[in-house]
Amino acid sequence: MWRGWFADPSVSDPPRVRAEGVETVVDGLEAPWGLAFLPDGSALVTERDSRRILRIAADSTGRHTATEVARIDEATPEGEGGLLGIAVSPDHARNGWIYVYYTAAQDNRIARLRLGETPQPVLTGIPRGSRTHNGGRIGFGPDGLLYAGTGDAGDRDASQDRTGLAGKILRMTPDGQPAPGNPFPGSLVYSYGHRNVQGLGWAADGTLYAAEFGQNHYDELNRITAGGNYGWPVVEGDSSDDRFVAPLATWATDEASPSGLALVGDRAWLACLRGQRLYRIGLDGQHPEALLTGEYGRLRHVAAAPDGSVWVLTSNRDGRGDPRDGDDRVLRLVP
Repeated sequence: MWRGWFADPSVSDPPRVRAEGVETVVDGLEAPWGLAFLPDGSALVTERDSRRILRIAADSTGRHTATEVARIDEATPEGEGGLLGIAVSPDHARNGWIYVYYTAAQDNRIARLRLGETPQPVLTGIPRGSRTHNGGRIGFGPDGLLYAGTGDAGDRDASQDRTGLAGKILRMTPDGQPAPGNPFPGSLVYSYGHRNVQGLGWAADGTLYAAEFGQNHYDELNRITAGGNYGWPVVEGDSSDDRFVAPLATWATDEASPSGLALVGDRAWLACLRGQRLYRIGLDGQHPEALLTGEYGRLRHVAAAPDGSVWVLTSNRDGRGDPRDGDDRVLRLVP
């Protein structure tokens, strides 16, 4: 069923673009977290607590179904941890690799697998929080390298420690080694001073952007520069301190809590949990629009699909939401 979708009228800048509608691709999921598309146009979705990877594909009638294709038994769901991000190798047609980020018993880790095979860890030892701040988003950049957003794991000062992996954006080879050209030689760290990055996306010119959870005041959209210090825990949100990279845009935490990020054309899309809305904003941090406000509950992730549509994951069965009939869902929007 299609429903019209409109911007929140409380936002001062009116929407410049409207969508044709919102379609439920599949429903009845259990706290979906990550989403990545295969070369054939089908999608892989992770469920945080069930530890399942689902493949979503359309049949000859155009109806989508979700089928379990793997289960990450080593993942240990607790609080915000569990089976989190997923990424498809840019050479998938040749090597078949799928990458996942998950919380294990002692750490967060990144592993790769071919569907039907046992996962092979490529990076271990990412600090895990007792229940929160595990980060978890991964993605391949246009440079063919793998990026990961990590949380501070509840240790605020760890974000400023460039020798550790907590509170960082990491950049690595597909084998989990520090990428050539990283700002700190021999280190996986690409940027630091982050509290909990769960949104990564790239513009057409290759620039990396990240969405980040604040604590009590400001959530952030950031343009990421190699070696940049984004201030946590010294600052939250904007700052006049030139040691830190200032965010492009900020929101009050009860109006956002952005977990997912996608870049489509010259706009960034942020899927928000606590704010229960989808923000669309210029890459200069201007002209924000609030979409779907309160319509589908908590929104975990957003991704650009190969057909030009935008897919959104709801997260009402994550222990903090108010589940509705049919939750959780994968939504499809046509800008």
